[in-house]
Amino acid sequence: MLRLCLLAAHALRLAGAALLSPGSCAFEDSACGYQWDYAHLPWTLHGEGHYISVDTSYEGEKAVLYSPDLYSEEWTCVRLIYQIATTLETSPDPTRLNLYLRQEGESFDRLLWSAKEPSDSWLIASLDLMNSTKKYKLVLEGEMGQDKSASIAIFEIKITPGYCMECDFEENHLCGFVNRWNPNVNWFVGGGNIRNSQSILPKDHTLNSALGHYMYVDSVYVKHFQEVAQLISPKTTAPMSGCLSFYYQLKQESSIVFTVYLRDVSGFYEEIWKTDTALSTDWALAEVDFNAPYPMEVVFEVAFNSAKGGYVALDDISFSPVYCSNQTGTLFDPANAGCNFEEDLCNFYQDQKDGPGWSRVKVKRNVYRAGDHTTGFGYYLLANTKYTSQPGYIGRLYGPTLPGNLQFCLSFYYALYGFFKMSGTLAVYIFEENHVVQDKIWSVLDSPKGVWTKAEISFKKPMPCKVVFVSLCKSFWDCGLVALDDVSLSLGSCQAADSFLLSPGECTFEKDECVFTQKKRGRGSWHRRRGPTPTSYTGPKGDHTTGGTTCI
Repeated sequence: MLRLCLLAAHALRLAGAALLSPGSCAFEDSACGYQWDYAHLPWTLHGEGHYISVDTSYEGEKAVLYSPDLYSEEWTCVRLIYQIATTLETSPDPTRLNLYLRQEGESFDRLLWSAKEPSDSWLIASLDLMNSTKKYKLVLEGEMGQDKSASIAIFEIKITPGYCMECDFEENHLCGFVNRWNPNVNWFVGGGNIRNSQSILPKDHTLNSALGHYMYVDSVYVKHFQEVAQLISPKTTAPMSGCLSFYYQLKQESSIVFTVYLRDVSGFYEEIWKTDTALSTDWALAEVDFNAPYPMEVVFEVAFNSAKGGYVALDDISFSPVYCSNQTGTLFDPANAGCNFEEDLCNFYQDQKDGPGWSRVKVKRNVYRAGDHTTGFGYYLLANTKYTSQPGYIGRLYGPTLPGNLQFCLSFYYALYGFFKMSGTLAVYIFEENHVVQDKIWSVLDSPKGVWTKAEISFKKPMPCKVVFVSLCKSFWDCGLVALDDVSLSLGSCQAADSFLLSPGECTFEKDECVFTQKKRGRGSWHRRRGPTPTSYTGPKGDHTTGGTTCI
């Protein structure tokens, strides 16, 4: 991918310290009130190169740099221009740069962003900060890892009012927008001081001047049918909904398709706008309702069919939390679609014609058997197929109605006991509202373990639908017990769960110890383990998260 932002030092310097907003710093003459923690590695301010850095010339594991007290009563965008340099291509303990939010009155720092990819040039990260009445600090943490020749450099921190997807393309870093490289057609910067043959318009929209900038793509180098150019926004980092607007010009000589998509972290595309005009000789305003309940990128895509297709120009992308249609909208709350069954069935229900297939039960936890998954002493659902009065058996548990055209991650815990055949043991279906169309999206494949096991399923349907848990048994002799607990629903893809940051102080220990540390290792230390403890009846059979890994 070609980065359109040319991050050369001379182009990225700000006009002067007086123009910097609180918390911003170009590291030209000072650290702008940023301080480093003297208990860790020191940061070095480079006056000539205008950046601040830390390296392994001193012994230590990490370096910490924190901002002065900041306030953010409105949404703001934090842009960080940085570089990580290493000599090790792969390492179990890589060099890493982390950005935390330290809010007044909270015990834990909140991880906003983390990067470990080394680069030979400057990179840019964009992060949306929601409005808050609390004052806060930004905390930058450089973890040096095992590389003895690693360094981390920060060229600029810039905090601006508004949203990170907004851009007028007047700054050289282009607000973090990037062009997806195509050998034949790409987005370029037009306008500016240096007029050249590639500047296709006399004036931009922002300044209405030949000195202003915009983005454009034309068809002069098209060689294949449906050549596509994509301009991709920074990824949203907080739930957002409202009106996305932008200005564009389009000159079409042979069919051009100009489309705007939303793309989530798993690569799912959703079309939200397409031009309906063949020619726009002046800047035209486009507005589209925008809903990003989970991390998404906005993709501006232009497709050409020939070298005489024409061009598209783009400028002044902006966002408002009020929908374009002036309608008020509320994001779907996935918490209403989950249940731990401690009090009741929540918003789940059973079809009466099936009978009481699932029952809320409670068992006393001991070394021979686990209690419920939530606490070990609470309630869960049980499909008790051996003790029904019916020779055949089916249990259907219906969830609440879910809106269409959203990506969901369904998570739940199950345990199986006493089955000889796994067919029909437990399956998950998606029913559309009329219950006519149904789609099986998951079923049990493993053998009974008698421990709580986690399942995660990603799905997306165009129409409103319901999740249905089904346990089926046709023969008394083949059936056993199916336990179900802690059903939860989140927005976004399960495969992209690593990109969703846990709340401060939370850790599942699936990948590492998160931000938890211990002063020394030895007898009595904590160790990450998988499976049961070494000796019988001295610990869990598996971990609490998935049934596989535990930390002891």
